[in-house]
Amino acid sequence: MGSFFKSCDHPRIRWSKCPHDYKIRYRNLTGRQVQESGFATQESALGRLNEIFEAKRKTPRAQAKAARIEKYGQMPFGQYAAHWRTGQRHLAESSARQLDSLLANHLLPAFNGRRMNSFDHKVVDEFVRKMEETGVGAATQSNAFDKLATILLDAHNLGIFEHNPVRGVRAPHYTPSRAVIPTPDQLAALRVSGDDTFRLFVDLMSGCGMRNGEAAAVNVNNIVAADVYRINEQVNQTTKKYGPLKHRRHEEYRDVPLPARIRATIEWYADKHGTADGYLLRHPKESARPFQPYLVQNQWQRLKRTQSLDVYEGMTIYSLRHFFASNCLSHGIPITDVAEWMGHKSIDITFKIYRHLMPATLGQAARVLDLGLAA
Repeated sequence: MGSFFKSCDHPRIRWSKCPHDYKIRYRNLTGRQVQESGFATQESALGRLNEIFEAKRKTPRAQAKAARIEKYGQMPFGQYAAHWRTGQRHLAESSARQLDSLLANHLLPAFNGRRMNSFDHKVVDEFVRKMEETGVGAATQSNAFDKLATILLDAHNLGIFEHNPVRGVRAPHYTPSRAVIPTPDQLAALRVSGDDTFRLFVDLMSGCGMRNGEAAAVNVNNIVAADVYRINEQVNQTTKKYGPLKHRRHEEYRDVPLPARIRATIEWYADKHGTADGYLLRHPKESARPFQPYLVQNQWQRLKRTQSLDVYEGMTIYSLRHFFASNCLSHGIPITDVAEWMGHKSIDITFKIYRHLMPATLGQAARVLDLGLAA
């Protein structure tokens, strides 16, 4: 609890008759030793110690918060970020690599030795300004800012900052480029341009909205209903192995619509080429390994070089996935459903890329509203 004493030369048994004041010594909420003086009697010194003890007993949260501020506030950013990084165990390998790259190439060079309690909105704003001045790409700026904001929010939640240093800072503006989408005629031509595997990829990506790695892991056992396919894994392009979906844990999945035409393609391919544990695709040179998405990407590039593909400038194999989104939105399917089926981390991404494809216009909205007003 603390102690009381006198700093005079009188022995303890004489303190009650000694004219000198009592002093007390205790540790405050941060653990630092504090001394107070000016107590005329032993009872007043003990009374003050009791007050301090009761305050500590009633405010364990405040004590813990003060201890956190004391411990982490003086910590250099590099040390804090390393401590925070160990807690990011949920990240997929590709996401972990991106995080480590952002830390090593952008955040640590800028803040490694800076004390955590010295961050404020001006420091963060200066970081954004320097990225702009040095020509860092817009997407990298956005990702680096997001990671810094996440780390500082973690520190804010610990109580290091009264106000989050990111609050009020204008984040880097990154707008994904407008998607280049094949026409139905181009899609029909693409289906017969390459080999059977290429056709399977074209159908899975354009008909179910799969990513390249998800199409590479297609499995007949994932047809959970006549019109539903369950996407529960992908071929990770970093590890070359089956792994969890992007932004998802191992046990997570998403169910997507399975048009009859795409189901027919899956069944046709399985009947023609067979399956291995339900997987339609395996590595052509080593059947024990998963099929690698880059093999279809290579075929796409070969077909373009030989002018076998009649596609727009800027169109890539990923444009097949854009076709899926366009097909959904042009037929009135809510963008919230489209975002879920495509596996976007945030619906904001879906809006940024595909908002212009939604059929609603101000004129259409005005006509619909007018019907209600006239009722």
